[in-house]
Amino acid sequence: MDYISWFKSIPPELTTVIIANLPFVELRGAIPFALFYGLSPVFAYFLSVIGNLVPIIFILVLLKPFSRFLMKRSLLFNRFFSWLFVRIRAKHNEKIKRWGPLALILLVAVPLPMTGGWTGALVAFLFGFSFKRALGLITFGVLIAGFVVILASLGILKII
Repeated sequence: MDYISWFKSIPPELTTVIIANLPFVELRGAIPFALFYGLSPVFAYFLSVIGNLVPIIFILVLLKPFSRFLMKRSLLFNRFFSWLFVRIRAKHNEKIKRWGPLALILLVAVPLPMTGGWTGALVAFLFGFSFKRALGLITFGVLIAGFVVILASLGILKII
């Protein structure tokens, strides 16, 4: 199969949404891709934000029941998740207490490696944010990140 031809046959709008769904890449890769393929900045922003938020909703809804399921079924998973929760909360609890919701917004909004909506959803889960609160804070962070990436991609904002 000729993967390059197949990839080129997908409309750039759909590819933008797919790229924005991917962990680590998210809208930080989707926006420059969309702009490169001639989509308007506003449309690129809109598609990338929507694409970035879709998996976040699933993560926030499914991560808690999935981890509970694994913890009940396996002693190994129970020990792992218990260790993970204790370790992460002990290490970062002060930051969450000090910065509160702003910590989650900034974690998602700053366009650096290991930040973004996926990471924000995991942090929200680990620190027990409610679905509604987590989704609102992560959405706000994604909107900010998209704006920063658009400005940087257009050359308006210089990011070192």
